[in-house]
Amino acid sequence: MSAIGTVGPGPMGGTSAPSSATDGGPARGNLFRPISAEDEEQQPTEIESLCMNCYRNGMTRILLTKIPFFREIIVSSFSCEHCDWNNTEIQSAGRIQDQGVRYTLTVQAQEDMNREVVKTDSATARIPELDFEIPAFSQKGALTTVEGLISRAISDLEQDQPTRRANEETIAERIDEFIVKLKELKQVAYPFTLIIDDPSGNSFVENPFAPQKDDALVITHYNRTSKQEEMLGLQAGVPEEKPEEDDLRNEVLQFNTNCPECNAPAQTNMKLVQIPHFKEVIIMATNCENCGHRTNEVKSGGAVEPFGTRITLHITDSSDMTRDLLKSETCSVEIPELEFELGMAVLGGKFTTLEGLLKDIRELVTKNPFTLGDSSSPGRAMKLQEFSQKLDQIIEGKKKAHFIMDDPAGNSYLQNVYAPEDDPEMKVEHYKRSFDQNEALGLNDMKTEGYETGLAPQR
Repeated sequence: MSAIGTVGPGPMGGTSAPSSATDGGPARGNLFRPISAEDEEQQPTEIESLCMNCYRNGMTRILLTKIPFFREIIVSSFSCEHCDWNNTEIQSAGRIQDQGVRYTLTVQAQEDMNREVVKTDSATARIPELDFEIPAFSQKGALTTVEGLISRAISDLEQDQPTRRANEETIAERIDEFIVKLKELKQVAYPFTLIIDDPSGNSFVENPFAPQKDDALVITHYNRTSKQEEMLGLQAGVPEEKPEEDDLRNEVLQFNTNCPECNAPAQTNMKLVQIPHFKEVIIMATNCENCGHRTNEVKSGGAVEPFGTRITLHITDSSDMTRDLLKSETCSVEIPELEFELGMAVLGGKFTTLEGLLKDIRELVTKNPFTLGDSSSPGRAMKLQEFSQKLDQIIEGKKKAHFIMDDPAGNSYLQNVYAPEDDPEMKVEHYKRSFDQNEALGLNDMKTEGYETGLAPQR
């Protein structure tokens, strides 16, 4: 693909915005045209841009791709044929997520150093054992590995060492000692912890055992603070007047949004729905007329329940696939026979059937380019193919299995086809949440009674 325009220097000198159509350059839509990660013939878009090292023309290549079990990102790479300077960075191709994310990885072996890492501009990287931190917005976003992240930190520290040795020798010696400790981490001389904390929710650390659970990796989703919202440039929406309750239940509300796939203008419909023998929920559905993308999302219409709910269904027949199912964002899914566990917030909230959820899980796990293309390992591809076959057998009713939904908020539901009688194949358990589960739901710091006591007197 030939270069499509000459542009001025942007951040880091390598990645720049294309000239607009009004300036005689190509239209922006030509650069960010829809590219499928499954397309074997896709090629990066090339743009002539200025090198910030020698200020001559170089080439920036931009590619929209997808990280397995994650989301789409924009990878840009700049290289200069005159001075051999190059630069690579990434940007999220999607919006800021509803919640922040924190990845806590315990690095114990050399294999952990090869895990893929997506670190956005807004992410903070910490290694508690060395009291080391890379603050947010101090580096450009990068698609790298754990080892690459540490190597980049070493390179940044070594860059200004000659100047420090000339002006502040004591500080330079201390930094030299710290660099030695970082290099020891690259050899995994001892186990250490890497924490990637991203309020935007767009960072990522690879789970090499997917779709199985990774005991060395803990993923926590959290609500952003007002300070983090301000840091990301988000503004709280102005509260609107509440319509009458009856109108909300009888009316389908419409909102103007952008399609998450092609970014074209679309409409999202919202409706309050009462689920029989359960509670009221909010269903939001988006249909894009431009690319045909359709999605639906479910939010609980009520409060967090006093107890968590664990629903266990013994799938014995294909008729079980027609059961209505409500999976909230706080619900995890487990299929013990497949050694499969789906964590909270994955796939979001859904109101569908059991068959629909299992098909979404199959698509999430198996239809990723890195598991099917040349970059996938034979062992992983075979493992995922076997998983898909077993899941198809469950959907077709040829294999019996247990389907477990665990929702600490108690806002998930699976249809009882024998209602109001008990379902012999389904078990519903209510349990008291643990401290960690209350912490994840933000309930430990919530005070609903006597909250006015201890407030400072008004003057």
